[in-house]
Amino acid sequence: MTVLDQNHHAADDDGSRARPSGLPRRSFLGYVIGGSTLIAAADMALGASPASAIPSAPSIPELYDLNDFLTDAARPTANLIKIVIEEDGTASFALPRSENGQGIVTSTAMIIAEELELPVEKVNVTLADARPELLFNQLTGGSNTTISTYTPIRVAAAIAKGALLEAASNLLGDEVDKLVAKGGVIQGLTKSLTYGELAREAASATTQRREVELKESGFRVIGTGQRRTDALAAVTGAKEYATDLDVADALPTMVCRAPTLNGTVRNLVNGRAILEMPGVTDVAIVDTGVAVRARTFGQCIDAVRAMQVEWNDGPVAGLSDQDILDNLKKAEVALPSNKQLGLDKLGLDKLGLVKTIDADFTFYFRSNSAMDTNSAIADVRADSAEIWAGLKSPVTAQARIAEAVGLPQDKVTVHVTQGGGSFGRRLFFDAALEAAKISKAMGKPVKLMWHRADDARVGRGHPMATSKIKAVYAGKEVLALTQGHTSVETDYRHGLGDLISANVASLPTGLGNLGFAETIFALTQEVPYNFGAVVQTLTETDDRFNTASMRNIYSPDVRTANELVVDQLAKAMGEDPFEFRRRTLRDERTLAVLEKVAEVGDWGRRLPAGTAQGIAIHKEYKGSSACLVEIDCRPETVNRPIREGVTGPRVTRVVFAIDVGLPINPLGLEAQMQGGINDGIAQALTSSMHLENGHFVEASWDNYFYTRQWNTPPVVDVIIMPETTGVPGGAGEAGVAASMAAVACAYARATGEVPTYFPINHKAERPFEVKSYEPPLPASPTNGLKLTF
Repeated sequence: MTVLDQNHHAADDDGSRARPSGLPRRSFLGYVIGGSTLIAAADMALGASPASAIPSAPSIPELYDLNDFLTDAARPTANLIKIVIEEDGTASFALPRSENGQGIVTSTAMIIAEELELPVEKVNVTLADARPELLFNQLTGGSNTTISTYTPIRVAAAIAKGALLEAASNLLGDEVDKLVAKGGVIQGLTKSLTYGELAREAASATTQRREVELKESGFRVIGTGQRRTDALAAVTGAKEYATDLDVADALPTMVCRAPTLNGTVRNLVNGRAILEMPGVTDVAIVDTGVAVRARTFGQCIDAVRAMQVEWNDGPVAGLSDQDILDNLKKAEVALPSNKQLGLDKLGLDKLGLVKTIDADFTFYFRSNSAMDTNSAIADVRADSAEIWAGLKSPVTAQARIAEAVGLPQDKVTVHVTQGGGSFGRRLFFDAALEAAKISKAMGKPVKLMWHRADDARVGRGHPMATSKIKAVYAGKEVLALTQGHTSVETDYRHGLGDLISANVASLPTGLGNLGFAETIFALTQEVPYNFGAVVQTLTETDDRFNTASMRNIYSPDVRTANELVVDQLAKAMGEDPFEFRRRTLRDERTLAVLEKVAEVGDWGRRLPAGTAQGIAIHKEYKGSSACLVEIDCRPETVNRPIREGVTGPRVTRVVFAIDVGLPINPLGLEAQMQGGINDGIAQALTSSMHLENGHFVEASWDNYFYTRQWNTPPVVDVIIMPETTGVPGGAGEAGVAASMAAVACAYARATGEVPTYFPINHKAERPFEVKSYEPPLPASPTNGLKLTF
């Protein structure tokens, strides 16, 4: 990783001295909350940051994007987020977001440590239970966590530090502005006190409103590389996920599922025989299949495989990829004509100067599965329920579970556990809801785990989509670019994390969900080039599939289609792809990352035939990214033998530059981009789901080809750009779109053929034997050692 100068200006002093009272240049309001120890919170209903200058001829996301929307939704309840100073001198904070490996527990601890003048290891960040009073403020998505929580958390921390300074002033007899807070200790003129010693003295019996000024420079923690606070636990196996929890009498539970997508049970033929199998304690029919509870997960698998079930077909029984693609083609909306765009008024068409590039791309279904399969623990009783799961919309989950088990919402406690990956799948709570239904049906606690085959075949996925583009140009100028993106429905019925918006998204006939889809598309998709009239539209159809907002939602597909056309425009005008982008980009931050990857990646260097460079950009999440890749499409690389795997073209080098405004943790940011790069490579080259005869073929990671080690680039350079805005942008999803687009552009240049569908190997012969649908689970392996390398 390369980390450029962060441009933090040195403070007049060490940045930790209390300032005199009076109105500061940039002040915020908050509260010291009544309690036995010090509790501080922010008031973000007031004190919003001033709006930036509006550029000329902006697109919608340049004026107001998805992160503005999510941040504004969270603002009214930001004062309900609290930091507690404990008597041992540590700070505690229950983060109302979901940690799924993206590193927000670490970055949040860094933000608190910075403002409180505490070592990071003295900040304890946990995940908050479902809190309905937070309304829209407990949704994890859109790379919005740090953007929306950065200022409220800092305000609460600064208020806590101010209260500690005042308490120290009272005890030490020194003026507040003579005190220095550093490392969890407040130093007076002659004596010092620790935060722990001051915690009770600083507490208030009543809630008091406070005004506070935040640090604007001299950061010691923010902007420095910090290893994950949970890294040791993760690599040693000590980190606890849902299935690691020891909940009394919660026994392993699994589900036998239909052979066609979303099929239902008609009859369990041999239920009595299943109950008599070793270890089995309970069997129950639920709307998703037949559940079995046993002493071990192995016994659950044996029971599922032994079940004789009569099934009702699911809604896509008998259908395959081509049928869904045909439906999408029928739903496509015609792109606007040159006359509708007003281009006829230019008179250039009469001179024969106007030319058009038409492009049509298909993006097949992809899996949202993470390495950590769907799981949840549920203990549903007559008068209460308790749930444990990795959840990104826990309040909606709590409400839906309450509805399903017939309890008031306040009688359902939902604990948010850490998840081992999400990719958008955990915006939904399928496992938690299913576990609750099973627990109610059995009358016992259950520890539900989806098998990997369940996760792949009936879990959430990225919908199939098409993208049509028409680019109109004359001479060296692009006059218009229009794009129509048509997709199988992306499910947004989790809403904004609350029941009200979830109900709106769940309105009949998909109208509510479509409104969410069109809003999110409009607030995220942007063409940051000077391309004259730019029109991008979304059409969504077909709600029969289990989908979710897979990492980066629409952007990887939309951006890949766009950047391939940008390369075609450059070629038509006789220009270098990099120089053409450089000439037409209108955003300075995006131009800077583009120039950086071209410089570091030595754009234009000579490469052997069958290999090539590709370059692409993306602008979203209050930031900009650019990616340069080198790809090897020579036969000896494409056809290299890999046992039970896929090879194909290999990306041999990646240079990726990211501008997130203010990087909180450059080390964590680098890791996020590395993950996004591999995601982009997979989506361009190898990973997709195949729908055949009403069910998906893939049933495990050994036949779903995410980027493997033998396809991972040997050389990856991640460049963190200097601070540009003073506030953080989003990072969790920012690495995917530019990476996928750059790989696609490199492939087109190396082979001389522009790909029209993704991933490019989707129609290739399968290198694996398809696992059975009845029984739906493969037998537990007994030959694992023979398959290790």
